[in-house]
Amino acid sequence: MTEALLAALVFLPVLGACLLLLAPASWRAAILLVVTVPLPFCLLPLTVLIADAGLFEMALAGHPAPLGIRWRLDALSLLILWLNVSLMILVGLAASARFAPASVEGLRFWPLWLLLAAGIHALLLSADLFNLYVTLELVTLAGIGLIATGGSGAALRAAMRYLLLALMASLLYLLGVGLVYAEAGTLDLYQLGEALEPGLLSATALVLMLAGLLVKSAVFPLHAWLPAAHGNAPGPVSALLSAIVVKVSIYIIWRLWFWTAGDWQLPAPGLLLGLLGGGAILYGSALALVQKRLKMVVAYSTVAQLGYLMLIFPLSNLLAWQAAGYHLVAHGLAKAALFVAAGNILVSLGSDRLRRLAGLDQRLPMDVFTLALASVSLMGLPPSGGFVGKWLFLQAAYEQGAWGWMALIALGGLLAAAYLFRVLALTCFHPRSHGHSTRLREPPTLASLAGLLLALAAIGLGFASAPILGLLEAAWPGAMAP
Repeated sequence: MTEALLAALVFLPVLGACLLLLAPASWRAAILLVVTVPLPFCLLPLTVLIADAGLFEMALAGHPAPLGIRWRLDALSLLILWLNVSLMILVGLAASARFAPASVEGLRFWPLWLLLAAGIHALLLSADLFNLYVTLELVTLAGIGLIATGGSGAALRAAMRYLLLALMASLLYLLGVGLVYAEAGTLDLYQLGEALEPGLLSATALVLMLAGLLVKSAVFPLHAWLPAAHGNAPGPVSALLSAIVVKVSIYIIWRLWFWTAGDWQLPAPGLLLGLLGGGAILYGSALALVQKRLKMVVAYSTVAQLGYLMLIFPLSNLLAWQAAGYHLVAHGLAKAALFVAAGNILVSLGSDRLRRLAGLDQRLPMDVFTLALASVSLMGLPPSGGFVGKWLFLQAAYEQGAWGWMALIALGGLLAAAYLFRVLALTCFHPRSHGHSTRLREPPTLASLAGLLLALAAIGLGFASAPILGLLEAAWPGAMAP
């Protein structure tokens, strides 16, 4: 039964994508419902299983590793599966308002949407380096296609830039995989922890794989594709790109670092990755402060917020692990809400330039309220999920006397407050007469409601920390020093 549930998470979206391409237009909405509604119900018994057993493994077609394909579900992958399924459903509600399933645009959009979901689910379950490569390519190509559905010249250019950089990153990763296989004779992610010894060849392979994954996750200074892609894609696509797509590459980095190379002594590389995260926080925040478009503010905010996920490497204790995992989920919900609201505003006004947002709180109150709630979490204010994540980071740094990291985390919160309050001040405290346009097309209520639900989830996460922190503690790799 458990194996069937895992298979459904991957193959239901694939089946749905194929059926959408073949079925009559009038059937497409029903197909979407049939393949997406069961996904959270598949996760419920899996959650009970992981809470009891902590781990589940299965060999596809009965062929065990290293020759067969092995899937592995643990608390970390389960948590991110829940995040992705929640985003696919809630952001999908917003997308359905713009890309009607029965329309020509919907026929281009929804198969890619479902393939993206399938790729993410397969990636989170994969237990060997080559299948991680295959699934990551599926995620990347589906994401590029979804960016291009924006249709504008800027969106197509952003998709092409993403494609070219992603191809380079894939080659780096695949070259590292080849070196690992030559050295260890296996690609199983968890067998490598015992088979792969530190040395020049294995270190070179790890560097190549990390470099490729850092490009795909858009970690500073390898983020060149992200602002244009997130800023010019349709709102629901930007939401998924920022909330989950860039993070699955960081998820692979965590697996490589703490499982495959968990017994290696890597203080200097860990510090370097942490410094990249610190640079991302400062650079992304500074660029977000000077942007003139709402979606570009949110895009550069993603560059900054991803930096926190890199602080796990220099801090490297249980609290830092829990902080990074919690921040990943809280940021995913809040950033999806921000992009959905920003997309609704863009559709309503025909522009997302900040100077056009004066008095918007009176005209689009639900979307502005969504912006405000999601901003509370991104700034790290209580009682939001973002507060829990950043508080845990501060605790982790305090326990180690890492005052520099504490100052950086605090400064990052202040900078986030600066660029987000700049947006809220323009929307809420400038009279409507200062605006440059009175044209307004009301966004679909369903799209606005989806954004609000995501923002409320980001706030509510602060009240539900115990079960999530328990899952993260269960997923804590023993290679990390307590």
